[in-house]
Amino acid sequence: MDAKEIIMTAAANEPTASTGLRVIDADTHLTEPVDLWTARLPKRFRAAAPTVRLHEDTGTWRWVVGDRWCNLVGNSSMAGWREFPPSCPPTIEEIDPACYDPKARLAHMDANGIYAQVLYPNIIAFEGHAFMALDDEALKLACVQTYNDYVCEFASVAPDRFILLTTLPFWDREASIRELRRCHAMGHRGVLWAATLEKHGLPDFVDPYWDPLYAEAQELGMSMNFHVGVGNTAEEIAQATNKEGYDPAFHTARSSMTFTANMRTIGMLLTSGLCERFPRLNFVSVESGFGYIPFLLDALDWQWKGLGALERYPERMLPSEYFRRQVYTMLWFEKETLELLPKYADNVMFETDFPHPTSLSPGPASYSPSPAEVISRDTEIVGEAVMRKVLQDNACRVYHVD
Repeated sequence: MDAKEIIMTAAANEPTASTGLRVIDADTHLTEPVDLWTARLPKRFRAAAPTVRLHEDTGTWRWVVGDRWCNLVGNSSMAGWREFPPSCPPTIEEIDPACYDPKARLAHMDANGIYAQVLYPNIIAFEGHAFMALDDEALKLACVQTYNDYVCEFASVAPDRFILLTTLPFWDREASIRELRRCHAMGHRGVLWAATLEKHGLPDFVDPYWDPLYAEAQELGMSMNFHVGVGNTAEEIAQATNKEGYDPAFHTARSSMTFTANMRTIGMLLTSGLCERFPRLNFVSVESGFGYIPFLLDALDWQWKGLGALERYPERMLPSEYFRRQVYTMLWFEKETLELLPKYADNVMFETDFPHPTSLSPGPASYSPSPAEVISRDTEIVGEAVMRKVLQDNACRVYHVD
């Protein structure tokens, strides 16, 4: 089966008799409806619910959570937009409906050769600091639960084609454990987690304080997914989204470094003993690319031996061995490092990042090829056997897809 046949099969969303291949997009995002919380929260919370308002000083529609003005309503929904950043759809009506409407999303998937998608949030993921800052503990928890219920509602249109992740009230360990159990019972397959908890006055994600949560996730078979940007502070987000004196050259460097932010996450994960304590728990680095992984693993193994950790912790494996056993990363646009992919094919998944500015979403102001073109190109470079793992098999294993 050649690259052309693979992509024709994916576009039709029908598996071939010989391979049964269906493409799983392991990183996409939902644009939360503007009435997500005002219409769905228990009535006693609705007056204080997160909502979208017009910012009078700037004339822009923005999310408001508590007393914090957050991102522009269209800032994370750039797919198909007619202008380059910092321009973005100013209202929900000007956003591609596939960002928030399940039937439109399915049509988009069909047109782009995607059978199933893993769904990540936007506002509640990247503006978690604002939800944490709410004064009412019951409201904070209700906001999280309302989103987790909503994503089930979204997926109900085609349950076999959407893979759900649980957003947790990360500021409360015990509440997080309860929410993890509740969402697992509703069909969620993994957990959205943050690698920068210490920025919010919480223990670092590798601290044994979190072991009860990891133990529950391992028991339930729910992976821990570290998406770049999740866990940032309000100041970091303001700097990243600053449109005053916008210079695309400066933001090229800043945004590219964002992709490699999970280098620290992977390094800490593989050397902290966390993988040793939870050998059956899968960890996923999301929207972070693949190309630097070979060097990072070489560096970690080299330093592990050279700095004496091999003698200090003789019961532990090498960092690279933990990675191969239970850690996954993703790729989408990169090309020059693909020749290294066959050596790591069991630990990489495919993503489009739809509908973010970096997504595989062609448009008037996007140089991106379509997902189908990228899949065909990559298959020609590394071969069908490798791409079958990247496009389907690894995600099936991590997210328990039959």
